[in-house]
Amino acid sequence: MLPSAAAVLEDGDLASEILLRLPPQPSSLPRASAVCKSLRSVASDPGFSRRFRIHHRRNRPLLGFFMGDGDELRFEPTLDPPNRVPQCRFQFPIDASDCSFELLGCRHGFLLMLRTFQGTVQLLVWDPFNGHEHPLAIPPVFSEKTFHGAVLRAAPGVGDTDHFQVVLERTDVQQGVVACVYSSETGEWGNLIATPVPSGGVIHPSKPAVLVGGSLYMLLMRLGGSSRIVEFDVGRQSLAVIPLPASLDSEHSRFYSVMRADGGGLGMVSLSASGGSAQLWKRKTSCEGVDSWMLARTFELDKLIIPDLKSKFFLQITGLAEENNVVLLSSGVGVFMVQLDSLQSKRLPLANLHHWHPFESVYAAGI
Repeated sequence: MLPSAAAVLEDGDLASEILLRLPPQPSSLPRASAVCKSLRSVASDPGFSRRFRIHHRRNRPLLGFFMGDGDELRFEPTLDPPNRVPQCRFQFPIDASDCSFELLGCRHGFLLMLRTFQGTVQLLVWDPFNGHEHPLAIPPVFSEKTFHGAVLRAAPGVGDTDHFQVVLERTDVQQGVVACVYSSETGEWGNLIATPVPSGGVIHPSKPAVLVGGSLYMLLMRLGGSSRIVEFDVGRQSLAVIPLPASLDSEHSRFYSVMRADGGGLGMVSLSASGGSAQLWKRKTSCEGVDSWMLARTFELDKLIIPDLKSKFFLQITGLAEENNVVLLSSGVGVFMVQLDSLQSKRLPLANLHHWHPFESVYAAGI
């Protein structure tokens, strides 16, 4: 005899398996937990919350954007009701008027920023869900240099640990590209890692690192010459330099961005000179072990966003939500999100996305 629906829901193990398979949208667990006390008990259990985040670690939704520049730090939600996260949900606990901020990166539920407080500059890792702050001293070798940073959860893709890593990178005339990694498990910065860069260059000042697989990628710009991609393998803690696709204009970086390729691996998205079309590139390795770029797909942007866009407005890439493969496009008529897998687009209620960072995470409202 099959058990009744009520009996299934009263079985904590079965109920947790049912809830685990709900989509990771903010409204999923709250709506399901309203069905009965048993489901609410499971959904509100911290152990289940951790399981739910681990289960959906590869498809975290794009909740919105954080902006941190000057004395302002705020969250701007972008999902539609009932999944829209209230703007007041993520309030920075310190009065921003007492500090100045520069947001460096946002990943795996953490924010990394430079904070200047009472004349002292420090790194700060902030968890907006629980409000925990982790101030970090800047390594002496980076303290008086312009550098770029990224934060990521320790052992990304393995589990939902509370530990994190911070990666700092900068360019140096003698050493090329140098990097250093902080681990919250040890509470220490690791050794300096370096790789030479022919003809020099600087890491792009306004493009955050993109995490693809287990590596962070940043654009290395060289005025008057070919730009490159800097690859930092987080697990191996090694640096490498990769060329761009030959057809890309390396001096106009606002028209392209590193991304995750279809099926995994390193990819790029680029805009045509007119801005009316986009190209998706993929890094391939031949049977002989030779790496090269191939053009994987081309699509028309004016058909996705606004008819005749390429003849009326100027488009440029202002950011990328790496886990959702969403490219952010700024134009004379606003900001648009384009999901590169489904080619679905949405206009955002924002004037521009300067200094905005996508926030991709699993969040259940009211649980």
